[in-house]
Order: sequence, then C-alpha cells, then structure tokens
Amino acid sequence: MLFQRLYEDEIAQASYLIGCQETGGAIVVDPSRDVSRYLAAAEDQRLRITHVVETHIHADFLSGSRELARRASASLLLSAHGGAQWQYGFIAEATALRDGDRFDVGRVRFEVKHTPGHTPEHLALLVTDTATAPEPMGVLSGDAVFVSDVGRPDLLVRTRGQGTGGGGDDREAVAELEAAARALFQTVQRFRTLPGHLQLWPGHGAGSACGKALGAVPQSTIGYETRFNWAFGVRDETAFIASVLEGQPEPPRYFARMKRMNRDGPPTVAPRLNATALAPETFPVLQRGGVVVIDTRSPKAFAAGHLPGTLNVPLDTSFVTRAGSLLPDEAIVALLVEGGASASPCAVRALSLIGVDDIHGVFDATALDWQRAHGGLTVIRQIAPEDVADEGGAHVIDVRGASEWAEGHLPGAIHVPLPELADRLNELPPGPLVLHCQGGSRSVIATSLLLAAGRDDVANMDGGYAAWQRAGLPVTGPAREGHSP
Repeated sequence: MLFQRLYEDEIAQASYLIGCQETGGAIVVDPSRDVSRYLAAAEDQRLRITHVVETHIHADFLSGSRELARRASASLLLSAHGGAQWQYGFIAEATALRDGDRFDVGRVRFEVKHTPGHTPEHLALLVTDTATAPEPMGVLSGDAVFVSDVGRPDLLVRTRGQGTGGGGDDREAVAELEAAARALFQTVQRFRTLPGHLQLWPGHGAGSACGKALGAVPQSTIGYETRFNWAFGVRDETAFIASVLEGQPEPPRYFARMKRMNRDGPPTVAPRLNATALAPETFPVLQRGGVVVIDTRSPKAFAAGHLPGTLNVPLDTSFVTRAGSLLPDEAIVALLVEGGASASPCAVRALSLIGVDDIHGVFDATALDWQRAHGGLTVIRQIAPEDVADEGGAHVIDVRGASEWAEGHLPGAIHVPLPELADRLNELPPGPLVLHCQGGSRSVIATSLLLAAGRDDVANMDGGYAAWQRAGLPVTGPAREGHSP
C-alpha cells in the first residue's frame, strides 16, 4: 500500500492519496480545489486515481472532489447521511456511502463509519492493507477527531445567519448546538472503542478554524488521543457539551458560502493560478469599476501609507481566512504585492482555494509611488493607549475573538470580532471610532475595511490590548457585548 499526505498550508488542510501498488489503483480523500497536484502525485507513483471520496461537506475550502473524479474518470464516493438539508445535491453522480459499507481500492479495504457531530453527514474511514494484514492499520478521521482536539459542532448554526439556510430563535439555536455537541460526544465514544494501535489521520492541522486547539503534529494514534486528547478525558456528556461549545473561534465569513457551494455542487472549472501585471495608473479606473484591491503588505507598512480604499490582508498564514471574511461574495479582486506579478502566484492560488477566481491583476510597489504623486496615500492614524480617553467621546471597537474578550477588555468597549465586521458595519455607532485587537495588527486590517466603506473617523490603538495592559490602564470583564452569543 502507498500512503501519501498532501497538505495545504494556506488552509491547514490535509488530503490523502492511498494506492494499491499491486493493481495500480488509488483513492484521493478530501481533495482541495487544485486537483492538478493529485493527478501529478498519482502519476509520479505510477498510479491511476480510480476513486475520490469526501469525509463531509467542507466549510473552509472549495472541494475538488467532483472535478477530480471527472478528470480522472474515477468513482465519486459521498456520504448518504445528513438528512434533507445537508445531503449532497449531486449525490446522483456518486456512490452513496452509509455506515458499515465497505469498498476496495485494489487490495486496500475501506470501512465506512458514520461519525456525526462536526457535521450531520460526516464519515470516517477505517483503512486495511489486506496484502499484509486482515485488520485495519488506521482511520481517516476527517474533521471528527484531530490531534489534541475534535471538530467543532457549532459551524452550521453559527453560519446560518450568513445565509446557510434555516432560521429560528435563540432557543432553537441553543437546542441545535447541544444536539450537534451530543452527537459529537457519541462519535468520540465510538472512536474510543477502536484499537489503540490504529494510526489517526486527521483532515486538518494547527491553524485551522475547524477546531479550537488543533495540534501541529500531522498524525497520531487512537491510543495516544484517548490518553491525552482533552475530549476523551471528559466522560460526562453534559460536561463535554459545555466544554466543546466554549471558546470556539468566530467562523470566517466565507464558511457559509463554501458550505452551500460544496453541498449544492462546486464548479467544475479549473482555477486561475496566475495574474497579469497592472500599470499603476489603472488603479483609479479599476476602483471606480468595483474592483476590490487587496494590499498584501504588513499592517505596519499599510498603516504608514496605502492606496485609498484598499483592504489590508497580509500575505501570511491567515491570508485566506481573513480575505474570505472581508471580501464580498463574487468579488473582482486585484492584488498589491511587493515584487508584483512574479511574486503573486502564492496569493492567487490561496484565493482560488476558497473560490475567489476573478483576479483582475497585480500591482507592485510602483503603484504606491504613482498614487503618492497623483493625490497622495492614505495613512492610518495611530493613537497611544494613554491618549484614547482624550479622543472626544470616541467609541472603542474591540475586534478580538470571543475568548480574548472574555479574559478582559477596555471598559465600555464594543465587541465586534474581525470575522464578523464586514456583515455588521451598520451596527457601529456614529462618531469617531478607535479600533484595537491584541497587538495592533488585526485592528489595522479592520480599520482598512472601515476606511474602504467610507468611514473616515477611525483610528487604530497602537499596540492593542497588550499595550493597554502594559500601560496599567483599567480593564473589565464582559460588560458590553456588541453581538449576540
């Protein structure tokens, strides 16, 4: 048996190529949008992809399963579970998998386990190399169980307001959250019964928003996780429900769109993985035409001077999740990248993973020089923590996550986490605003969004909450939430 993990650093996501070298067949598990890498990997190993399978309907990236199955002339395998709302809209194109089903790829056998909680339709797959042993050697756990963590059960409910469907009041939402967490508890108990020697191959690593404390180690064992994963240490169902729902990070805004697209049928069009260079003087015309320009430089460089109306999304490990939270659906995008078009493929490919394909082109740093000579650059006003009180009644907006807010915040601050800001601009009060995060970088990103939306009465608190604490200024517990839990 051949086993290869293919990892997308931009979204902390793992796909797997598993092949039978005796027969030459192979399966790909949870492929991302860039299907060419799986075709190339199989070719390098002299294998032919005969099967493509998904563990669940993904929220954090656009699935490549449908496209890969088409291009490889492979069988597509999808979960039959999930109920009417969360069943694949293109299930007729696939073989529907149910709990207890088995299928073979050459001499490699897969046994299907329905493992709901993270999502209603979620599957895990036990893997047996029958050429060497009659018993499984590992389990592909998808987003059910990670190294050191488990999949979050709150995504469907928390993204519903972004258009995933449904409705209902707070009591209904709480009931749905508890039901999903209860299902996840039962899934954890099912994993607990598996042999301890089994390898655990999860769908994500550290940095993914599909959990709250994922480990950075690429794989583990059932035995290790049952001993040291916090979820296996909570034996009481009620305590587990409370623990797994507490402190989950805000889901990025684009998760709702990914869920819908992956459920209903992701587009089977190859993404564009490069972009053309743009002349600096085209900037005003593109902006008037509705093109969203993303400046990928550091927050510090952006704050010191940037093209008016542009969004700051630094090209780092959070680039995809932050861009997906700030960009409107169906956005036409241009990038400003130090080094220009030759340095942009990483950003273009990263955006393609979440279906942002309409990349008009790329500016380099000469666009800043051109704008400086033709109207000037926009500078973000920085305010020291000690001077916030002198801002004439300015409202303080805290864009940190819920867990950070709960640990302490500025008295009277309004809490609007960065992933929610684009959808809640109309909730912000009139008058001057001072934004802050923990260290000052996320709040620059948030300030860029407000400036692009036409708010010119905004400033950034230099150094963020950490600088506020270092200055010995007063803090308080959660006293003024700007949103419902």
